[in-house]
Amino acid sequence: MSEAPLPAGWPAMSIDQAHAILTGPGMPTEMDEVEIRGLKTKVWKNLPPSLRSVVEAGRAHGEKIFLVYEDERVSYEAFYRAVANFAAELTAQGVVKGDRVAVIMRNLPEWVVAFYAAASVGAVVTPLNAWWTGPELEYGLTDSGTKVLVVDRERYERLTEHLPNCKDLVRVYVSREREEIAHPLVTKLESVIGAPPTWKDLPDVALPAVEIEPEDDATIFYTSGTTGRPKGALATQRGVNSNIMAAICGGARSFLRRGEPPPTPDPNAPQRASLLSVPFFHVTGCFAVLNPSFFGGAKLVMMRKWDAIRAFELIERERVNLAGGVPTIAWQLIEHPARKNYDLSSLESVAYGGAPSAKELVRALKETFPNSVPGQGWGMTETCATVTGNGAEDYLNRPESCGVAVPVSKLEIRDPVDGVTVLPVGTIGELWCNGPQMMKGYWNKPEATAQTLVKGWVRTGDLAKLDEEGFCYIIDRAKDMLIRGGENIYCIEVENALYDHPAVMDAAVIGIPHRTLGEEPGAVVTLKVGAHATEDELRAHVAERLAAFKVPVAVKFWPEVLPRNANGKIMKNELKKLFEDEQAQA
Repeated sequence: MSEAPLPAGWPAMSIDQAHAILTGPGMPTEMDEVEIRGLKTKVWKNLPPSLRSVVEAGRAHGEKIFLVYEDERVSYEAFYRAVANFAAELTAQGVVKGDRVAVIMRNLPEWVVAFYAAASVGAVVTPLNAWWTGPELEYGLTDSGTKVLVVDRERYERLTEHLPNCKDLVRVYVSREREEIAHPLVTKLESVIGAPPTWKDLPDVALPAVEIEPEDDATIFYTSGTTGRPKGALATQRGVNSNIMAAICGGARSFLRRGEPPPTPDPNAPQRASLLSVPFFHVTGCFAVLNPSFFGGAKLVMMRKWDAIRAFELIERERVNLAGGVPTIAWQLIEHPARKNYDLSSLESVAYGGAPSAKELVRALKETFPNSVPGQGWGMTETCATVTGNGAEDYLNRPESCGVAVPVSKLEIRDPVDGVTVLPVGTIGELWCNGPQMMKGYWNKPEATAQTLVKGWVRTGDLAKLDEEGFCYIIDRAKDMLIRGGENIYCIEVENALYDHPAVMDAAVIGIPHRTLGEEPGAVVTLKVGAHATEDELRAHVAERLAAFKVPVAVKFWPEVLPRNANGKIMKNELKKLFEDEQAQA
């Protein structure tokens, strides 16, 4: 339990009681039950039926600012016009419902236009990782059978030599390219819709007519697997949009738990603003941040790349209410020595997901931003982002938990070996989840789909446990668990012990091969700005808290934030090289 003070009389009701109220008849987050692929499934009754319907609803926000990028500001009305005009262009190029349209660029206003324009004509939007190499991007385009590609200048340069191998491509649109392009398939995006500052002057055209149902295909997002080729997780319209209601429900639940009625929407209230510091090409950035923000009329402030000083400037300038992304970003917001030079009083929430966080982070956030509410959640590409959420007093009370499942979803802890036996409360096993936002499967990979998706349940590969109220505790990735001489070592337990040291900002524990024990724990840490600690000091710190066999045999120091993939998960394979190089030299 947390040491943070909790209001007297909290909680005013149980999680089940709060969910019963929020999902009851007449509520915005009312639940229903429908049949999805032959299985009875709980769903959000009032969910927008498609991404196209989100676009149509978004236009109602009119002249409010939707997107901010550097000095560019795009209103909801201007954005709608850009989407509608580009959707008409896609239709003119022969894009029909079910065709794949890929988007590959950094977080730019054009990314958002391409995404919603393609979605509005029923295409399966396929955002590819902008960090991938040319061959990796070629794989994503050919594996998905992409028909139309929208890229920025940097990605186009990376892809140029690979385009002849992408046989399904009929058109490529390049944004922010200053030079002329002499290629029969390539068109400058600005020649179709202009630059963001001019979108407000585009003609008012209707979206092309197309019927899109909740269970129609919506997106393909490729998993960030560390072994083998990435797999494309196919999501439905309902799956993507489920994040909208998950966000509304999670916020309302916090009010009910403290005995207060959830606030009713006020059209005259100040516009909400979020600082986006994770990429759109990951489901967190796209499904959990972009889409709910768009539907709710929020202002989305984008960064060219993460930089703490720039984040402070934007929070102050744009009066940002919500920031975060991954735990490391939250730590930087707290620890950076320049923080005190900026007015960050507008911050009401610092939330994150994508990686386990230390319980100390929750307390530090509350101390640093006393008027803000910390929060975190858990999900996967295969679950269309949000499955669980933990915020406000619940998070202060259970800082090591990623929260409870949203009402339309279920969690089970099963025997990792047989994948069937449901284990008792408090027992560590493999986490399985179910709900309307589970993927339909991996694109063109039936065998991989069958291994992960079983009768509507996603087998996550995460080791976890549930408590008596349904709060989930992610213990570790099953494949990353260390076994030292027959003893299981959960990496997160050792990492949390390291996080408890006042000098440690970032930590990762990995397995170092050992001839007789199999493997031993090694650690890589990043220290906080201005802090100092030695290897012996950190090992002794862990030894005071955990059994001797869990103490890292070696601690390496990393000069910056630990390397992470697009999901925010630490790339432990990269860190293993530190120890492999040392062993090779020994």
